[in-house]
Amino acid sequence: MKQATRFLAYEHLQQLIHAIIDHGYSCIGPQMRDGTIIYDSLTSVEELPLGINIEQSPGHYSVSHTGSTHYFDWANGPQAIKPLLFAPREKLWQSTKSVSGEISFSVTPPSEAPVAIFAARACDIAAMKLQDQHFLQQRFIDPYYQSRRDNLLLIAVNCSHPSSTCFCHSTGDGPFAEDGFDIALTELDDGFLITAETTIGEKILQSLPLQNSTQEQLDQSAAILHTAQQQQRALPEADIPQQLFRQLNNTAWQEIAETCLSCGNCTAVCPTCFCHSEHDQAELDGTHSSHYREWDSCFTQGHSYIHGITIRADTSQRYRQWLTHKFGSWVEQYGRSGCVGCGRCISWCPVGIDVVESVTSIVESKHE
Repeated sequence: MKQATRFLAYEHLQQLIHAIIDHGYSCIGPQMRDGTIIYDSLTSVEELPLGINIEQSPGHYSVSHTGSTHYFDWANGPQAIKPLLFAPREKLWQSTKSVSGEISFSVTPPSEAPVAIFAARACDIAAMKLQDQHFLQQRFIDPYYQSRRDNLLLIAVNCSHPSSTCFCHSTGDGPFAEDGFDIALTELDDGFLITAETTIGEKILQSLPLQNSTQEQLDQSAAILHTAQQQQRALPEADIPQQLFRQLNNTAWQEIAETCLSCGNCTAVCPTCFCHSEHDQAELDGTHSSHYREWDSCFTQGHSYIHGITIRADTSQRYRQWLTHKFGSWVEQYGRSGCVGCGRCISWCPVGIDVVESVTSIVESKHE
């Protein structure tokens, strides 16, 4: 039920945050912390990153203060929506041994309060849709993810300043959000174009002092979109899945492995990766044990360990697994690539491996 685009003046942005909270949501939004943009509890516009510019390149992320009156002239930080839906670590169930020695099991039921994510980016909303496919649209539904997803309100902010590592335009996932949100904002010089896509989004907007948008404001938004689409990186125009699988023995995998640390940073910041491991944690009293799920990475040795055998024993095999799954077999599983072009894996790789360069060099290689 997408509504007409309206205008919210800068001085009324705090009222939007109050309206979200008044509708029963705890609000989480972008803030400066430890030299980067993180998402944390948000109650005031004064907590937003005003006048911040972020420079990103392979293995590099730095923040500067521009003196601008804009809140959202930056692309992204290391976080996405993923940590708020697919928890980095959570208890699934526990076992208890009685005095007589009998063992009983109890599930830790999901119970999530309503949460609103303020300033979600288009690439991260696209990534959330992929996570939805994995956790909610397969044979088995993950109740923990579902509980958080059902209680989520999304306020998107369209991206006006992609970084040099961004390539969402070439994956079709940005820089403007087309759907998947409740409310969407586009920051202009004197306020925000604002629209609602859902019933709850429209109810929130009804409590705000909105104005009708002007043609001049709509033209400014179109100009912002055009500028944001001029990104420095782009995936090659080729049949990437087919080409990757034809190049499984390419020496490029080993060349990349000579630089790669197998640290797993790329998978940790990736908004779509969903690998996890499970383990039990026994209490010292010997009567209780808890079963946890936590994020894992296909770059770790233990990820492919099976009964005394490590299937992917070296880094070249692990990097090949990650890249061919993300850009190749994911298409067969979910109907599209597992990459949304956010560029985080490039910025947060400590040795500056560029995934776009990796894909391009392999799919355009003459070696088979």
